[in-house]
Amino acid sequence: MVQEPVVPEPRLPRAVVRRYALGSVGTGGFATLPGLVLIFYRTDTLAVAAWVAGLIVTLVRVWDVLIDPVIGAHSDAALVRCGTRARAMVVGALALPVLFVATFAVPPGTGAALAALWVGVAYLAASTAFSLFQVPYIALPAELTGDYDERSRLLGWRVAVLSLAILAFGGLGPLLRDVGTEYTGYLLMAAVAGLTIGAGLLISTRVAPRMPPGAAGGVRAAGASGAMAAYRAGLRVLRRSAAFRVLLLAFALQAVATGAMLAGANYVAVWVMESELALSLLFAALIAPAIALAPLWGRLAYRIGKKRSFTWASLLFTIGTLALVASAFAPGAWMYLPVALAGGAYAGMQAMPMAMLPDVIGDDAARHGEDVAGVFGGVWTAVETTGMALGAAALTVVLTMTGYVETSGGVTVTQPAPAVVGIALSFSLLPAVLTAASLLPLWRYRIDARARMDDDASKGRP
Repeated sequence: MVQEPVVPEPRLPRAVVRRYALGSVGTGGFATLPGLVLIFYRTDTLAVAAWVAGLIVTLVRVWDVLIDPVIGAHSDAALVRCGTRARAMVVGALALPVLFVATFAVPPGTGAALAALWVGVAYLAASTAFSLFQVPYIALPAELTGDYDERSRLLGWRVAVLSLAILAFGGLGPLLRDVGTEYTGYLLMAAVAGLTIGAGLLISTRVAPRMPPGAAGGVRAAGASGAMAAYRAGLRVLRRSAAFRVLLLAFALQAVATGAMLAGANYVAVWVMESELALSLLFAALIAPAIALAPLWGRLAYRIGKKRSFTWASLLFTIGTLALVASAFAPGAWMYLPVALAGGAYAGMQAMPMAMLPDVIGDDAARHGEDVAGVFGGVWTAVETTGMALGAAALTVVLTMTGYVETSGGVTVTQPAPAVVGIALSFSLLPAVLTAASLLPLWRYRIDARARMDDDASKGRP
């Protein structure tokens, strides 16, 4: 019997890669600015207690856990019914800029309780709009290409743009915030950032595949039966895909680590390094190496595989953050060097798991005969955003336990020494421990070698 030759998948057009990557202008902006300034905005401008600020972030992320799997299941249903996932993405892209501005539009003189409620409600609505875009966006790579290396290329460029967006929003956002009064500065920052975020998201919606309604017949319309069906679909993919479970756990631990660092950066600049300018310099030190090295992580994955590349990135990040522990006792300009090492590693920690997720989705589809990429994307997004929020919440716990003093706009305070040490350790020791722990589940990931061998065989490579 003559075996039919396997035709390799075509290389993704550059326009598709560019448009998909541009979505990370928006996702990077929304992930960066709230994580960087929102808790600081509450504690040091609105005089909201640190534990209240942390509680609000946690409650918003609980909502994300509830809504993201539902959005993912409905995205799969929409793919069957309408032939595309783009509709929800467009709604989220249009709504997010307005809701983002509303989050930072608390009028001067508003009481702390009402201010906390205002920000909490607006941020919850903005997070919902973000999920409408983000969940289908994460599902797209598995549908854009089935090629192992093309997925690395696609996600590598996405991470390069993501890193550039983090640098731009993290570096320029605080500078815009410092224009005018604290209240008008935050509003200006939110308006400029919101418009930029919305533009990036809208451009990326054009990359979503469009098929005739009903053409994606292998997709189960899990969202058609309501929220409980969506949760059951999410639990089903967790139960049946061991690779998804271990990859998700590793990524979740690293999300907590990066969430703690992101939320702590503003505090480190002001109270540890005692310089407002240090915040922009910290971001430059963190993200500039990530931008430079993002394509190199893709090339490394081509040579040694995604799992091993992910492992090396995690180890380097652990080393960089562990070196920062000394900042609790001797802060200074030397901190930019280990931050740069962590930044270069961060690019790999983002690119590799996002390139591995489509492999997991493809493996599951091959084993079970159904494509539920939206369900995978919903669970992934819920866990990622929850991890980032838990990192921020961990910082607020440390601030509360060490006696951090909240303040309203324009009022100067002195922080107790334990609070300053706690801020430094939240930025260094906590991320190091969590990232090191993420290597344990990653060790059990098994798809990488098999996927690469199957892909090499399809391309006729030895």
